[in-house]
This record gives sequence, structure tokens and C-alpha cells, in this order.
Amino acid sequence: MTTTKLSDVVARQFISVHRDVQEHNHTYYWLKGGRGSTKSSFISIEIPFLMLKNPMCHAVVLRKVGNTVKNSVFPQLQWGIDSLGLSGKFKSKTSPHEIRYKKTGQKILFLGCDDPQKIKSIKLPFGYVGIVWYEELDQFSGMEEIRNLNQSLLRGGSKFWVFGSFNPPKSQNNWVNEEQIVYDPARLVHHSTYLNVPRDWLGPQFFDDAEKLKTKNYMSYEHEYLGKVTGTGGAVFDNVEDMEMSRKLVESFDHVYYGLDFGFSIDPLAFVAMHYDAKHEVLYIFDEIYQQKLLNKTAAGMILPKVSTAPVFADAAEPKSIADMKTYGLHIYPARKGRDSVEHGIKWLQDRAKIYIDKRRCPNVYREFVGYEYERNRQGQFISAYPDRDNHAIDAVRYGLSNVMRSSGVRVLK
Repeated sequence: MTTTKLSDVVARQFISVHRDVQEHNHTYYWLKGGRGSTKSSFISIEIPFLMLKNPMCHAVVLRKVGNTVKNSVFPQLQWGIDSLGLSGKFKSKTSPHEIRYKKTGQKILFLGCDDPQKIKSIKLPFGYVGIVWYEELDQFSGMEEIRNLNQSLLRGGSKFWVFGSFNPPKSQNNWVNEEQIVYDPARLVHHSTYLNVPRDWLGPQFFDDAEKLKTKNYMSYEHEYLGKVTGTGGAVFDNVEDMEMSRKLVESFDHVYYGLDFGFSIDPLAFVAMHYDAKHEVLYIFDEIYQQKLLNKTAAGMILPKVSTAPVFADAAEPKSIADMKTYGLHIYPARKGRDSVEHGIKWLQDRAKIYIDKRRCPNVYREFVGYEYERNRQGQFISAYPDRDNHAIDAVRYGLSNVMRSSGVRVLK
């Protein structure tokens, strides 16, 4: 195929991803990182590599705006092909932008999504679109657009590889930052930085500029060069971390608490299960129910197998729902309220050494905690107030830990 050594053209931090791609362990590959991480270079090598091994596959490379193709992904794919020593085996043309593998007629098509009709009208001489690359993924409008594009492109084949590359936007509330923390077994999310790239690939000037920014403005350095989500200054919880919790670990938890926030038509019912390690001030959240339009009887039937005879503490503003659930066998009690209890409860959670959440088990709890930001005033500035929206799981956590917080002298409830 090619005599080029992989390590000569792919940074070491991508070797495991390369193996995963070649073994087709995932369908979706989201590669995020800062400047100079070589994530786009890696993808431009993987695409021709995959085409040679899968002769029925064509590739489509997408940018949000079509006129950016000429000076970005098109020369990037030409570089990737050349780096593999395959320049003589591919032919490029620019009207429209296209690269063709001479031996089989497989094509790499370059399109902008500002002209969706072109994507819907793709005609191929044989085979199917098996490889898709969304460059600058964050510039697309959201997962609805990505799903619609995938539905148009991913048809008629048995195997697909879909790449997305992006520098994470600053704000956690950006759609791509929110989506990439959602667990999807078909998706691999990989983070890379320039620090793991050979120095001679980027040149001394690149490293000098990085060090200058690091000294001058460390937060900008973290965002631009390390690809970190530095936030907008408004994140309420900076002590939250994802942790994959095994069944064995969960079964070892001995101080387990359950909390419930009621909801129905618009707001979801949110139930959470957690373990609190008081000695180390660490909270582990390992289970959730998060669903709209659940009748009390149905919800009680879902919760009961998880809690058995253990107490569940719920929103005291719903005495009728609490009474209903008691008739269905739950040992459920109203969580006590106090003045300024929301503020004190959230501050108590902020003061924990760590809040570990398994986003595979609790995707909605994780999303709420990492996306929860302070209120803004009319000028867009953050103020010291907590929004009463998208916080159903957070409220359930406060209710479930009400006795723990009260023993610390904290008024915890709304």
C-alpha cells in the first residue's frame, strides 16, 4: 500500500486512535484539541488510508461554508495523500473540488453546507459514502444539523467512519461542548495538544508563541493551545469530574442517599442515587431517572427496585405526590426547607472536594452540573444568583442530601 512509516506522519498521541479506526471499534470520532495538535493532519491521513482498504467507500469532507474548502480541507487532504507517498495514485481537480483514486475511481468530495442541495444530490458511480469529515465541527449549528446531514450521507453501506475535528469553544454551554460529554458507545472522543507533537513538525516559532501567551494570559493559553473549555467565568460547579463507576464499586458504597424532584409535562421528574464519603468530602452520583410525563405510580415502580426500603427525600412542595408514592410502597419523605436554602445548598456542594458523576449512568445529572451557570444581568454580566432552570437533578441531589447538609448547619432546600 505504502512504505511510509505511520510514526513518521502521525503524532504518537493518535496511534491508539488509528488502531481504533482501522479496527472499526467506533463509528463516530470526535477529535478535539488546541492549536498545533495535528488532529486535522491525522484525519487527512486516515481518510486515504481507509479508502485503500475499503474499495467501495467514497469520502465526503464538509465545511460549514463552502468557500473555505479551497484553502483548508482540500490542500490538507492533498498533504495527507502526499505524506503517505501516494500522490501519483490520486488525481485532484478544483471545479468542483474533488480528489479521485485512479485505480478504483473512488472519490473524495469537498462540500460546503451553505448549499445543502449539493449534498442531497450527490451521485456516485458505484459504492457509497462510507467516510465523512466535519472540519471545524463547532461551526455547525448543532446536533440536529449533523443528524440531518448524516441521514443524507450515510446510506447503503455496511461500515461508516464519521470524523469531527474542532477546537473546543470557550463556553461549556456551546452545543459541541455539551454534546461531547454525552456518553455514546458508538463515539470516541479524543483530546490532543501540541505538547505531544514532535517539536520539529511545528517549528520553534510555534513553541515560542505558545510560551509567550502562557506567560501573558494563562487562561487564553489554556483555551487556544491546550484546547480547554475555560468557560465564561460563570460556571457554578468547578469540582465536577466524570468517573466511570463499575458495578463492584457501586456495590461497595455504604452511605447511599436518594433524592427526587417532581416534574411532569414540561419539567422532567429527576431521581438520583449517590454515595457520600464524609471523611474525604467526596460525592459520588451513580444512578438517575430523568423523564417527562411520568405518572406517580409509574415513577414509583421505577424507583422502588433501586431503593428497596431505603428513604427517599423529595421536594416538600409536592405533598400530594409524596402521599401517592407512599401508597405505592416507597419510603418517601419531604425534605425540610429553610430560608436561603438554595444558595446554602449549592454552596455546600461547591465546597466538596470532588463531585464524581458517571456520565454513562447519569448523562442528565452530568449535563446539568457541568452546564449550570450563574444568572446574567441585562448587560450580559454574571451576578451572584442561581437560575431556576435546567436544575432538576441538582435539586434532587440537594433533597437527597438534606440530612447530611442539615447536620453541617446548612439550610438546603427551596
